[in-house]
Amino acid sequence: MQSTLRFDTAPAGDVMQVCSVSEVTGFVKKTIEGAGASGVWVEGEITNFKHHSSGHFYFSLSEAKGNKTFTLRCKMWRSSAREVPFEPENGMKVLAFGTFSFYEPFGEFSLTISDLRPAGKGEKHLLVLQWKETLEREGLFFPSRKKQIPSFPRRIGVVTSPTGAARRDIEQVIARRFPVEIVLSPAPVQGDGAHTGIVAALQKLDGAVDVIILGRGGGSFEDLFEFNHPDLVRAVAACKTPVITAVGHETDTTLVDFAADLRAPTPSAAAELVVPDREELILDLRRQHQMMRRGLSRRLDDELGLLEDIRLRLQPRRLLRRMSDEHVSLADISERLKRAVQTGIERRRLALEKAAAELQAQNPALPLEQGFAMIRRDGVVVTSQRVLAKSDHIQITFADGSVDAIVTGEDTDEEKL
Repeated sequence: MQSTLRFDTAPAGDVMQVCSVSEVTGFVKKTIEGAGASGVWVEGEITNFKHHSSGHFYFSLSEAKGNKTFTLRCKMWRSSAREVPFEPENGMKVLAFGTFSFYEPFGEFSLTISDLRPAGKGEKHLLVLQWKETLEREGLFFPSRKKQIPSFPRRIGVVTSPTGAARRDIEQVIARRFPVEIVLSPAPVQGDGAHTGIVAALQKLDGAVDVIILGRGGGSFEDLFEFNHPDLVRAVAACKTPVITAVGHETDTTLVDFAADLRAPTPSAAAELVVPDREELILDLRRQHQMMRRGLSRRLDDELGLLEDIRLRLQPRRLLRRMSDEHVSLADISERLKRAVQTGIERRRLALEKAAAELQAQNPALPLEQGFAMIRRDGVVVTSQRVLAKSDHIQITFADGSVDAIVTGEDTDEEKL
């Protein structure tokens, strides 16, 4: 492809330059892609959006100008598409950053996008997503830090517009279900900077009531935007008093809902959650009363039956028969105990006699009665002649007494003295 390629009419008499299709498309590709090599931001409305199964995005960016509509084909590869913090939809205005590309075989011009952001109103959506990520990292949405809502609050604080429908709905529902004291802390619930007034209203009530309802009626994303502000979310999370949020309609969700101890779909629903239903409590008390009466009646019947049984058992004739039976039983037990004691005594007597016989058999005095004698020297029994020497003093014990003697000699064949 020559950079000198020109697309103008050849002068008369000159040879006209003829270009091939590939030369033309190549020139266009080089020109277009060279012009947007560093990337460009484009604002437009998404049309013909398709999220391919491969993860790629394919869509067009459109702009209506006068009676004409301008369209730019776009694609976003999966690696970039998965980083988009929202789900693109047809009709959404966006800011797209990318580079131009030109597909020569088909002569198609498109924008390859690497960054996609909501534009206008969408910028606030993106801001809310960024706030949410920050607050999540701070741990303000952890379920473990949520406080228990009291079952029977005596003072309920309400933060809302003093003239809004939310205040009226909350007061009417509480008055109907379970009338308690309501403390209103008025605050702006819409408009730039409204979150500052809401924070101040919350702080006035914190610690002075049993539970706080933060609410307002339905509205657009713009109307509810202040309830996403990080300062308000942090103030709700910091409240010592349990907080119930009821912002918008059932389908609306703001960041304060994640930090609150309980979220209600509407202000009326919040009022129903914060107090019990008086009629239901009365019905429940009646049921409990009936259960207690039935229980007491059964208990009384049981006790009366027990008393009747005692009365019958205490009748004289029955009592005498019972005493006679017990007397027989005691006599039998006494006889068995007596036999057991006698048997034990006899067994021990025999054991003692046996032990006495064994001790008698081991009595050293018995051999003396048969004519034997026991010789001691210095109190020690002499069992062999070898231990005696001439002139030793010894004591000879007989069955009827003892004598002292002196060893005069020794005889190897005869017993020596």
